[in-house]
Amino acid sequence: MRWSRLVPLALLLALSLPTQAAPPRITAPAPLDALLQRYLKLEEPRDEVERQALESRLSREGSQLLATEGYFNPRLNLEGASLDQLVLEVEPGPRSLVETVQLTLDGPMPEARRQALQQAWSLKAGQPFRQADWNQAKEQLLLDLLDRDFPAARLTHSEAQVDADRQQVHLEVTVHSGPPYRFGELKIDGLLRYSPELVARYNTQVEPGEHYEEGRLLGLQSSLENTPYFGSVFVSLDQEALEPGPEGSLVAPVRVQLREQAPHQLGLGAGVSSNTGARVELNYRSADLFRRAWQLHSGLRLEQLKQSLYADIFLPPTRDQYQHAFGVLFENSDIQNLKLQTQSLGLSRSHQRGSIDMTLSLGYIAEKQTPKDQDSRRTRALTMNGSWTWTPFRGQSDLSQGYSSQIQLGGSIKPVSDQNFVRLYGRHQQAFALGSRNTLNLRAEGGIVLADSRRGIPQNFLFRAGGTGSVRGYSYQSLGVQEGETTLGGRYLLAVSAEFTHWLADSPWGIAAFVDAGNAGDDKETFKLKVGYGLGARWKSPAGPLGVDLAYGEDWHLHFALAIPF
Repeated sequence: MRWSRLVPLALLLALSLPTQAAPPRITAPAPLDALLQRYLKLEEPRDEVERQALESRLSREGSQLLATEGYFNPRLNLEGASLDQLVLEVEPGPRSLVETVQLTLDGPMPEARRQALQQAWSLKAGQPFRQADWNQAKEQLLLDLLDRDFPAARLTHSEAQVDADRQQVHLEVTVHSGPPYRFGELKIDGLLRYSPELVARYNTQVEPGEHYEEGRLLGLQSSLENTPYFGSVFVSLDQEALEPGPEGSLVAPVRVQLREQAPHQLGLGAGVSSNTGARVELNYRSADLFRRAWQLHSGLRLEQLKQSLYADIFLPPTRDQYQHAFGVLFENSDIQNLKLQTQSLGLSRSHQRGSIDMTLSLGYIAEKQTPKDQDSRRTRALTMNGSWTWTPFRGQSDLSQGYSSQIQLGGSIKPVSDQNFVRLYGRHQQAFALGSRNTLNLRAEGGIVLADSRRGIPQNFLFRAGGTGSVRGYSYQSLGVQEGETTLGGRYLLAVSAEFTHWLADSPWGIAAFVDAGNAGDDKETFKLKVGYGLGARWKSPAGPLGVDLAYGEDWHLHFALAIPF
């Protein structure tokens, strides 16, 4: 009974509450409707007085917004039978076009440069006028001068004269270039441990007497930031020490402000992979070995199937940007019933030219091989090797498109080695973006060792395949020459792979499908490729894509690799 009495009372209270008017809707041609919806504040009027005030404000602010798109005679009316049914009706009218452009370039610039700037002006006569395009055109003009030769350039006059009745806009721009600049000497601040000579070795961008380019300053800054010596770098012109230069130019010293970072680093890490199992690693790095700015990279890595101790020393680059290094490695491994004890030392000379890294090296390797249920045998080789790597997408962590290629050539002769051989190896990886959320990765690699026999050649110069990064669906390095229960390296390698990845919308996760085919061996049977295929999960981490794969080949195999630094 009581509920039946309360229902009419609730209805009466609901009807007595004041209704809240809905905000006005906007009807305008696309994309102007989105522009107005984004920037206009649409309030709910409570009475006729507020409605008139709202219409006045929307008309004023809407006209200003439409003017930025070149509509100078719009009509904006707030219509509606009641306060909760208001509609802002927008008729933008005809759009104004740029009628004339008067571009004045003052200053001592070459005539060819002046004409190039005139031609590069982006907002030309006949184009629709937009405030954003007008601002961008002026900004780009000034930047073209500031970036090269004229760091003191400035905008001295800018005016857009609007003839709304004729839908015309007349543009006037005046820029003064100022005097041309040239680079002066480097002035280096902040060096405590290192010498100015070290900075000079990384300076391939800024030479005294050359014409000023901002990109060269940024290039020098980037080169120094990418070294292990400095924690922060700022490169700029010293505008307070200008001196007269040739041909009416000004010479400005280049100030390099540095903050050195601690030269010694000790690291500890752990990881696990489907190839070599769990691992722990201790590494030590020094950027100032023997107080000579030599870089030392050393470490001890303990994995289930492999253990290694290494030390590499990198010298500062030469004036012509050659990098010299030398190092030593001690390694033990037990993979596919093959125990290896390896000692090697070597030296190398590297040079980067554009997107190509070139390395020449001389190395000595001594190896003890112990196949399962067989006697041990020793091999040695003194080798000369060359490597050429093309990496046009250098520095990108997400290689959704582009390619990377590598070619290696090396070999050795008796009596400094146990066997005469020449080794050739090549690898190419190509990535294609298929739409916004799909990626296709293709990989091919092949190798051949020219020799009478694989006997006497260290395993490091022969080929085995299988596992993560090779032919998935097979155990790590399980494809090769079979001797009893042991897999040895062969003189031939061929492997190809195709992987398609679909990235989920608004997510760093993706799903991959792949097929691999490859083999390694010592005869024509090598080219009967083993096939593995499967599915995987991908994650776009800050370090690049990471993945876990389930593949079927000789059997079902799970492939992954994960490293965690401490």
